[in-house]
Amino acid sequence: MPTAISTLQALLRIPTVSTRNAADWDHAAFTEFHAVLREHFPLLHERLELTRVGDYGLLFRWPGASNERPVVLMAHQDVVPVEGGEWTHPPFGAVVEDGVIWGRGTLDDKSGLAAICLAVEDLLASGHQPAQDIWLSFGCNEEIAGDAALLAVEVLRERGVEPWFVLDEGGAVAYDAFPGVVQPIAVVGITEKGITSLELRVEGRGGHASTPARLGPTARLARAITRLDRSAMPASIPRATVELFRRAAPLARQPMRSALTAAARFRPLLTRLLLAAGPEPAAMVRSTFAVTTLSGSPSLNVVAASATAGVNIRVMIGDTVESVVAHVRRAVADDQVRIRILDAGEPSPESPVDGAFDLIEATTAEHFPEAVTAPYVMMAATDARHFTAICRRVYRFTPFEMTKKQREAIHSYDEHLRVDAFLKGIAWYRSLITACR
Repeated sequence: MPTAISTLQALLRIPTVSTRNAADWDHAAFTEFHAVLREHFPLLHERLELTRVGDYGLLFRWPGASNERPVVLMAHQDVVPVEGGEWTHPPFGAVVEDGVIWGRGTLDDKSGLAAICLAVEDLLASGHQPAQDIWLSFGCNEEIAGDAALLAVEVLRERGVEPWFVLDEGGAVAYDAFPGVVQPIAVVGITEKGITSLELRVEGRGGHASTPARLGPTARLARAITRLDRSAMPASIPRATVELFRRAAPLARQPMRSALTAAARFRPLLTRLLLAAGPEPAAMVRSTFAVTTLSGSPSLNVVAASATAGVNIRVMIGDTVESVVAHVRRAVADDQVRIRILDAGEPSPESPVDGAFDLIEATTAEHFPEAVTAPYVMMAATDARHFTAICRRVYRFTPFEMTKKQREAIHSYDEHLRVDAFLKGIAWYRSLITACR
């Protein structure tokens, strides 16, 4: 009989990489992934109702004693490509060494999917029936902002399902979260930034590189990028961030405790501290712009006739797509730089810190008594943002202990998770499901 670790290893070894290029999609990998799920979770597939969503999305319904106050637990099957970095172990090897399991997907997000399924399989074997319907939504293209989660929402909407709460990946039981704070903070995302992508384009005649004209397409585009880089959005601090600092402050050593306590009481001070603390803290208080792609001439001896730049924007709570695009236009201040919106996503609504959040907090206190649970604003995007269309309470939390070094490995090299942290995560999901009423 497979163990929890061997099950996770089997899933990690399948390269379910999602890609925007349909020609590069490895359909066989996702087909194999589903076969391994059926093999390792026979009761889940036998007793739960399964709806296929899109190409490879899975939506399970575990009927409860009542169909009122249903709960949705989420994770995703796909992972990002392996690009660069020197891995300690092969990225799809799922090697276990010294109590650590290594591989792409150990944190994002196959471990979460496996933990949910292992908890459900165990409860089914024990004869447990949930108090309300439990839905399991496992998307297949989260990493490329695909449509699987949207399609799952449409299925639930058509069936009249209005979840009590939705729980997706997101925060973690985070160590090294704040300077001077030794204890972990279990950060639960109650909202997330929006994502908007722009294209900046400059066109000209082009020509031979031996006779370049002043301020050609590439130079004009470079000037626009530099202007945008020097023009930050106004800063503001949402309530979730204030509450995070309020809860974290008592954990800090002096003098950091006094500084955090004062900052949590005075928003302008907290805003200034975060802006001065580096790019990651600064992203907690403002919309951000990142120029991520560039293209120009196809040859070294040809002046570009067209130069483009892609800009990835993370839209802060309180800002809108309209306001950030307007800011870009003002910052660039050049009518010859054409700005095109490639995709637009507003920030997610802020979920309440009420009974559903309290349940997550109580479950976390049971399994991680040393941690303090706090709400926060997710910087990255999740499939959960789509579920805000049918549910007020959408939370983002993965019940695994993670160090700062581990968090830095997400979407990078040497992604890994401690075996004992994975086992504690399974127990956490089991407790959450049994505690739902």
